[in-house]
Amino acid sequence: MSYRPPLREHLFLLADVLEIEQHAELPGFADAPLDVIEQILGEAARFTSEVLAPLNRVGDREGCTWKADNTVVTPPGFKEAYKALVAAGWPALGAASKFGGQGLPYVINLAFSEMSSSANMAFSMYPGLTHGAYSAILNGGSDEQKVLYLPRLASGQWAGTMNLTEPQCGTDLGLLRTKAAPAGDGSYKISGEKIWISGGEHDLTENIVHLVLARIEGAPPGTRGISLFIVPKFIPAADGALGARNGVACAGIEEKMGIHANATCVMVYDQATGWLVGEENRGLALMFVMMNEARLGVGLQGLAQGEAAYQAAAAFARERLQGRSLTGPKNPQGPADPIIVHPDVRRMLMDARAVLEGGRAFLFWTAVQTDLAQHHPDAAARQKCEDALGLMTPVAKAFLTDRGFAICSDAMQVHGGAGFTEAFPVSQYLRDCRIALIYEGTNGIQGLDLVGRKLAANGGRAMMGFFADIDALVEAHGADETLAPYAAALAGAKAQLQEAVLWLMQNGPADPDNAGAASHDFLHLMGLTALAWMWLLMAKAAAARIAAGNNDPFFAAKLVVGRHFIDRVLPETALHLIRLKSGAASVMALPAEGF
Repeated sequence: MSYRPPLREHLFLLADVLEIEQHAELPGFADAPLDVIEQILGEAARFTSEVLAPLNRVGDREGCTWKADNTVVTPPGFKEAYKALVAAGWPALGAASKFGGQGLPYVINLAFSEMSSSANMAFSMYPGLTHGAYSAILNGGSDEQKVLYLPRLASGQWAGTMNLTEPQCGTDLGLLRTKAAPAGDGSYKISGEKIWISGGEHDLTENIVHLVLARIEGAPPGTRGISLFIVPKFIPAADGALGARNGVACAGIEEKMGIHANATCVMVYDQATGWLVGEENRGLALMFVMMNEARLGVGLQGLAQGEAAYQAAAAFARERLQGRSLTGPKNPQGPADPIIVHPDVRRMLMDARAVLEGGRAFLFWTAVQTDLAQHHPDAAARQKCEDALGLMTPVAKAFLTDRGFAICSDAMQVHGGAGFTEAFPVSQYLRDCRIALIYEGTNGIQGLDLVGRKLAANGGRAMMGFFADIDALVEAHGADETLAPYAAALAGAKAQLQEAVLWLMQNGPADPDNAGAASHDFLHLMGLTALAWMWLLMAKAAAARIAAGNNDPFFAAKLVVGRHFIDRVLPETALHLIRLKSGAASVMALPAEGF
């Protein structure tokens, strides 16, 4: 079965649910009326399904190859596909027009990214990380750095990476040892080793721009003394002409469980020439611009792999004959019924679809907040969007990757023993998806960030805004006969989430382990509530279309899947609340040597 980009879902969300035409006066949106968006995403669907998807299995089987000269060769077909990607202008979709981009809203770029990640996650990581490097330089670079690097990153002519992790430190970046020594000419000499660097070396572009965290000699210890540097593979002249090879090399690539076609590199910096981005000792703040974008992208990867796995499982279930329906044969002329007649198979497929459609709406909504935070003319509106992004980014990353992996696992279960073989694509989706729960900050770290920092930030302003938005939506639609079940379900989830917040306020300060032990369940409780919010918005849009006389089965199916979400998925909130309120006692009871 080949991947089919969910174009109809994308257009429904953009036009009917998020109603992006209401923002037509804002930069980016002004150049993206719905007819133009439909053309762009239609071509995106063609490109990702016809060019990228056929290379997914090739990349998985062949992987990347490290050469003795410290270069990396990508799998067959990848160079040609990347050349086609750049020629078609896809990397420039969301970049600023002043730097050669198309200046379209971030949400449109996100829609393309979902399609490309479902079609070929390993390939899509190369341009995805490049856009992250673009964003970091855009936010913190000097005018000269922007002129030199941004047009070439935006176009995909050059690639970009982020270099954080070292052998002795991952999440705790205060332990990093990479050094930066002033060279006397405005540049620095960078020395150290970085590991697990996605796209650190490859043959897709003529240059790779590494963004490297390092400590300038004499800087304060810990995270307060970290600076950010541009360290290109080849040192460019002011006009972009490539000069000497820099003192950075790939010392090897990792053998991984999945994403074989993306080069995960060990990078060694030996007196490499680098240039400071922004101010000294402020590198972590700038890198977090890139990391926050990457975290939304990783949440997208979880959803995208789940979507591809769901499609494969649904197709298999319609075709695979096994047993008979409990209510009588549905394929009486055949030796057995297709397994899609069995309730347990349908349970897994319906669970997947309910989470995927709600999760996609949540991500698209988050992307629109990103656009509005940058371009809305009202300062209060921009602040509200920034608050929402800060609160929701760890939820989007962790909740959607946890759920995406579970969907991939259920998709394998639908396949039965066939799914455990390499004859079907679902095993690759499961393997590729697994890393999304780990990189860009493990999901446990996302939970701690949510409970420990984001929840109480600015006196809890973002959380109170979230609750107020839910209350307004429930009040507006609670009396509608069609929407009342969705509104009641959302109100119930919100009440449980409020109870969880109150418990944390009462029990977290006295024993911080209570907050830590609660963080996973709190994040999932919040994720489920956010999806319930999205399902009310989608039900509202679908019901409006039906009431207007539109008999398209798409809208009726939307209401059916939404009801499954509130009947069979959303009740998990009660379990998360019970576990959360049990505290840390049993979690922390055993001494370390007891494990």
